[in-house]
Amino acid sequence: MNAPLPPDCLNSPWQLARRAERMNPSVIREILKVTERPGIISFAGGLPSSKTFPVAEFEAACAQVLKDDPAGALQYAASEGYAPLRQMVAEQLRTKAAAAGHTWEVDPAQVLITTGSQQGLDLVAKVLVDAGSKILVESPTYLGAVSAFIPMEPDVVSVASDDQGVDISDLRTKAAGARFLYVLPNFQNPTGNTMSEARRAALSTVAAELNLPLIEDNPYGDLWFDTPPPAPLTARNPDGCIYLGSFSKVLAPGLRLGFLVAPKAVYPKLLEAKQAADLHSPGFNQRMIAQVMQGGFLDRHVPKIRALYKAQRDAMLEALAQHFGPMPAQADAAMLDSRLTWNCPAGGMFLWARLPQGQRAVDLLPIAVEQGVAFVPGAPFYADHGDERTLRLSFVTPSVEEIHRGVAALARAMQEQAGV
Repeated sequence: MNAPLPPDCLNSPWQLARRAERMNPSVIREILKVTERPGIISFAGGLPSSKTFPVAEFEAACAQVLKDDPAGALQYAASEGYAPLRQMVAEQLRTKAAAAGHTWEVDPAQVLITTGSQQGLDLVAKVLVDAGSKILVESPTYLGAVSAFIPMEPDVVSVASDDQGVDISDLRTKAAGARFLYVLPNFQNPTGNTMSEARRAALSTVAAELNLPLIEDNPYGDLWFDTPPPAPLTARNPDGCIYLGSFSKVLAPGLRLGFLVAPKAVYPKLLEAKQAADLHSPGFNQRMIAQVMQGGFLDRHVPKIRALYKAQRDAMLEALAQHFGPMPAQADAAMLDSRLTWNCPAGGMFLWARLPQGQRAVDLLPIAVEQGVAFVPGAPFYADHGDERTLRLSFVTPSVEEIHRGVAALARAMQEQAGV
């Protein structure tokens, strides 16, 4: 049965597919429109800092690509992706897994270059999800993943999570019949939490025991501050996982390039879905990234990103402690309910906070905007039963000075909301 058109289009001959009813505007994208107002300090967007974009290197790579192979760069290309780039991805993943104590024999033939890692989520949804399929997600989880899954009309079930990762006990009670579990183990969006080694080991063991596939999304894994995160889940069970990665956070999001690594059992169908979607990701962009990555560029470039983001995280932690008081080392539930609380992410781009009891982030947002600061309310990141007191703060785009002014504005907004 076709979905009806919006009321203002009732005289149109167009009929929407049922799945179109399930598509909704991105909450984050809508909030970002607010941040375009002059003078707004934005903690809302998950945008990499433009200070990290290697402009000179891309300028040189662009000239080199057009000099070396202009016809190949500007022509249609293989759907799988540019072979040298796929080889680079495979080698880097093998090296990182080995550094973390695991052997992961990544075959370049299992690497698919995608138009951003978001397309990887869309391909997974098209290939693995039927109407009514049960799929599992963390609670909370990445809003963009849910947006990619929802049009396929699944039954999305939340699995409880804490600062160590997925609750294994809750997973066992909900796993029966699920097509897969979607997880972000490293510096998760929205919480910034990282799954511990013990929890990864337990999750890998239980997933194999239950024959439950895992979709491992890792756009932030290179952005650690002090120590690298544990080895990927996929390195522990390559045949039971699909791994998603991105060039957006370490090079530039505007090129819209990511990748996935899939078991041979599902790779062909993901490739067919890719062919139907866009034939191939931009070959020119792929060649530029491969050119920039030559000679170990990322090994020199990414530490600079880490240093910048760590300094900005520290500035936000300092500002929060200054305006709301330091987070207590030990506190009972009543004390935590009476104040703003937050975590200390070990990497990535986000900090997760929770308002005092009686305050809702969605109500606070317009007050905060009037004070000159924006954030993302946390409730939309839950597939069900969203915690309305939560909010996501991104610390990578504002300057240190803006972070301090923005947190001060947030404090004033909370006082106004509380009637203080």
